[in-house]
Amino acid sequence: MTTYTHLLKDIFEKDLRQSRNNPDSPRRSDADRFLLEIDGQPCLRVPVSYLLKLSLHQIVAPRHTPKLVHAFAMKITECFSSDNTSPEISSFYPAPYQRDGAPGTPIAEETLRRYLLTQWLTGYANQYMGIEKLGQHVLVYAAPHPPIRQQSLNTMIPDSFYRELFMSPCLSGWENGEVKFHYMNLCHQTLARSQINAVHKMKEAGIIQNNLVILPSLSHTGLSNNGLHISIGSRTLTESVKSTNHAFGPEDEKYYGDLVTKIVEHFLPLFVGTYSAAPWKLDFADFHPERILGFLPHELCATHLRMLWRRWKKKGRFKVLGRAITPFGPVWLDKAISRILRFKGDFVPDFRLLDYPVALSSTSQCPALDGTSGNEKRLLRDMAEQGVFDVNMPLYRLWRLREANLMGFSGFEARYYSLMPDTAYDMPHAVTLQVLLTTFAYHLISHDHVSHADIPDTVRTESERRNIFFSAAAGLPTFYIKRDNPAPFMQCLIARTPRVRNSRRYPGYWRVEIQAYQNMLIGYLREQATECITKLGATETLDDLEQRLQPDAEKRASTRITTAIQQRIGKRSIPRCTATECNLAAEHHYRTTIRQQEIHQALDLLERDIFTLEANADSAVQGMIREIFPHRLPSQLLPTLRERLAAGRLTRRAWHKWTQLLLFIIREQARVATGDTAPEEQPPSTGLYI
Repeated sequence: MTTYTHLLKDIFEKDLRQSRNNPDSPRRSDADRFLLEIDGQPCLRVPVSYLLKLSLHQIVAPRHTPKLVHAFAMKITECFSSDNTSPEISSFYPAPYQRDGAPGTPIAEETLRRYLLTQWLTGYANQYMGIEKLGQHVLVYAAPHPPIRQQSLNTMIPDSFYRELFMSPCLSGWENGEVKFHYMNLCHQTLARSQINAVHKMKEAGIIQNNLVILPSLSHTGLSNNGLHISIGSRTLTESVKSTNHAFGPEDEKYYGDLVTKIVEHFLPLFVGTYSAAPWKLDFADFHPERILGFLPHELCATHLRMLWRRWKKKGRFKVLGRAITPFGPVWLDKAISRILRFKGDFVPDFRLLDYPVALSSTSQCPALDGTSGNEKRLLRDMAEQGVFDVNMPLYRLWRLREANLMGFSGFEARYYSLMPDTAYDMPHAVTLQVLLTTFAYHLISHDHVSHADIPDTVRTESERRNIFFSAAAGLPTFYIKRDNPAPFMQCLIARTPRVRNSRRYPGYWRVEIQAYQNMLIGYLREQATECITKLGATETLDDLEQRLQPDAEKRASTRITTAIQQRIGKRSIPRCTATECNLAAEHHYRTTIRQQEIHQALDLLERDIFTLEANADSAVQGMIREIFPHRLPSQLLPTLRERLAAGRLTRRAWHKWTQLLLFIIREQARVATGDTAPEEQPPSTGLYI
């Protein structure tokens, strides 16, 4: 809730229309839910995503702000939208891949500047928009899981009440917010129904062998956090698709884009736990397959689902007299068994990838990646008939083709990142590897090394390569591949992998170590992608990745987060802690340590940006600095800024001045990235988006 000023009233009234850009449009039917009175004072009840937009509007009110900065601020307000529950803050401009020979660094820097602006908007709202006066305090931070208390509340209340409490009303970023709000509710309802239908698939697969199950809640919290999405775009491909000669038209974009996706999926295990992670502790009482397998029945075929579940139970070491057991149902009984038998539970390196439908499977009638136009729509209709998904929702994928006719640029979106514990350290390497794999895939295709025939569009083949990814996310050491695999590309990769042996448990299958497979992929890239590595400057990234892939390597994202959790817990080790204790420690690390670390890194970057600006000989730039700070150079005021930010004593005028300067710096970066045209007048371009 925030106080209701005249400035906010004008913005709010516009966003409250059924069609925001139509002044004659009537109010939304749910308008009354946003207005209330506290002690006789009119207030707004809005989501955090909309609070950020209101805060930006108030800071850059026209009478306080240079026109150029105000125009840019008005443009980027649309970047503060909302996902199903959490704020979704998209890039303010497409960042270049590299600058001064440093690949990936411009993307990380754009992210840090955006993060700092978000923190300042939040701080200003807390102090000067009535948030703290009303007994509230807003924090915006990155986390790979919904808060523990939100998850607990979700199990206690009806799904309709959960949606009323947590679904964003979509006031910002959408032309028709009420329609978008109903769509958000549809997503929540669809995933709840899909999770119930997954139980039936588990029974068919033989994982649930009796009728005693713990039904999943009709409400699902996974939509509260979808992780970090990084899109890459190609100017060359975009221009080719949009050209009139149709040498490379939309059908070609789809045909080769699907093939690139299938190739890249073989390499996605390289990303699990290395650059991002979402560690999660599970107690014995949590080990109901209908709970922790989540949406995997919709992502893997029955054979691979059974294999993964058996190995996961083995990893948890829930054995009595040599036989693995699972919880019986009553919580008191499961906790007693766990205490008596001293079961320590299981620690998963990236549970977000298992608890959310990140890669829905094709069906036997409708493959999603065969290169034909409209294949995703056909698959959605097929899944809707099975009760798995809805035709009005986009198909959830780990690696999604972004088509030029729909997005304005041709490229791909990566959706497998959970939480990067250090943006400046992890993101440049992650983006470099992402670009390298995309370039290499096109290289293989252009040289006729790989075609659609080398990666058949069957449910089993698709499940086999994704099974490696999900096994790595669960922290399993091995996976299984059929010896007579019909995919020549997978056969080629497995033939290069060391320590592969026949499986004793599964006749006709190879038993493959995940770490050996990951190390083989790096060697394969060094050998086959030499030209791409050189052109993209990716040698250092591969060296870094090789170190991260070592067991418990200090560079690994999962290791660093786990170490921080252990430090928070203290003397007791993670295996000896309960899941609640461990996961609360992780949540505290995300909310405090990582948040403060990112702010300090962003302030260091701001300091470098300021010195660069002040050294700029451009009279227009110098004039803008003097307009914002007329008496002293901002570099001279930086120590005071850090001190007052730490103490929470920044004045209203200081918030305005420093935020305006940050906006001008971001605008200058956007101008360099997109050309000489003013960024607020620049049409959408290609590049990298987060």
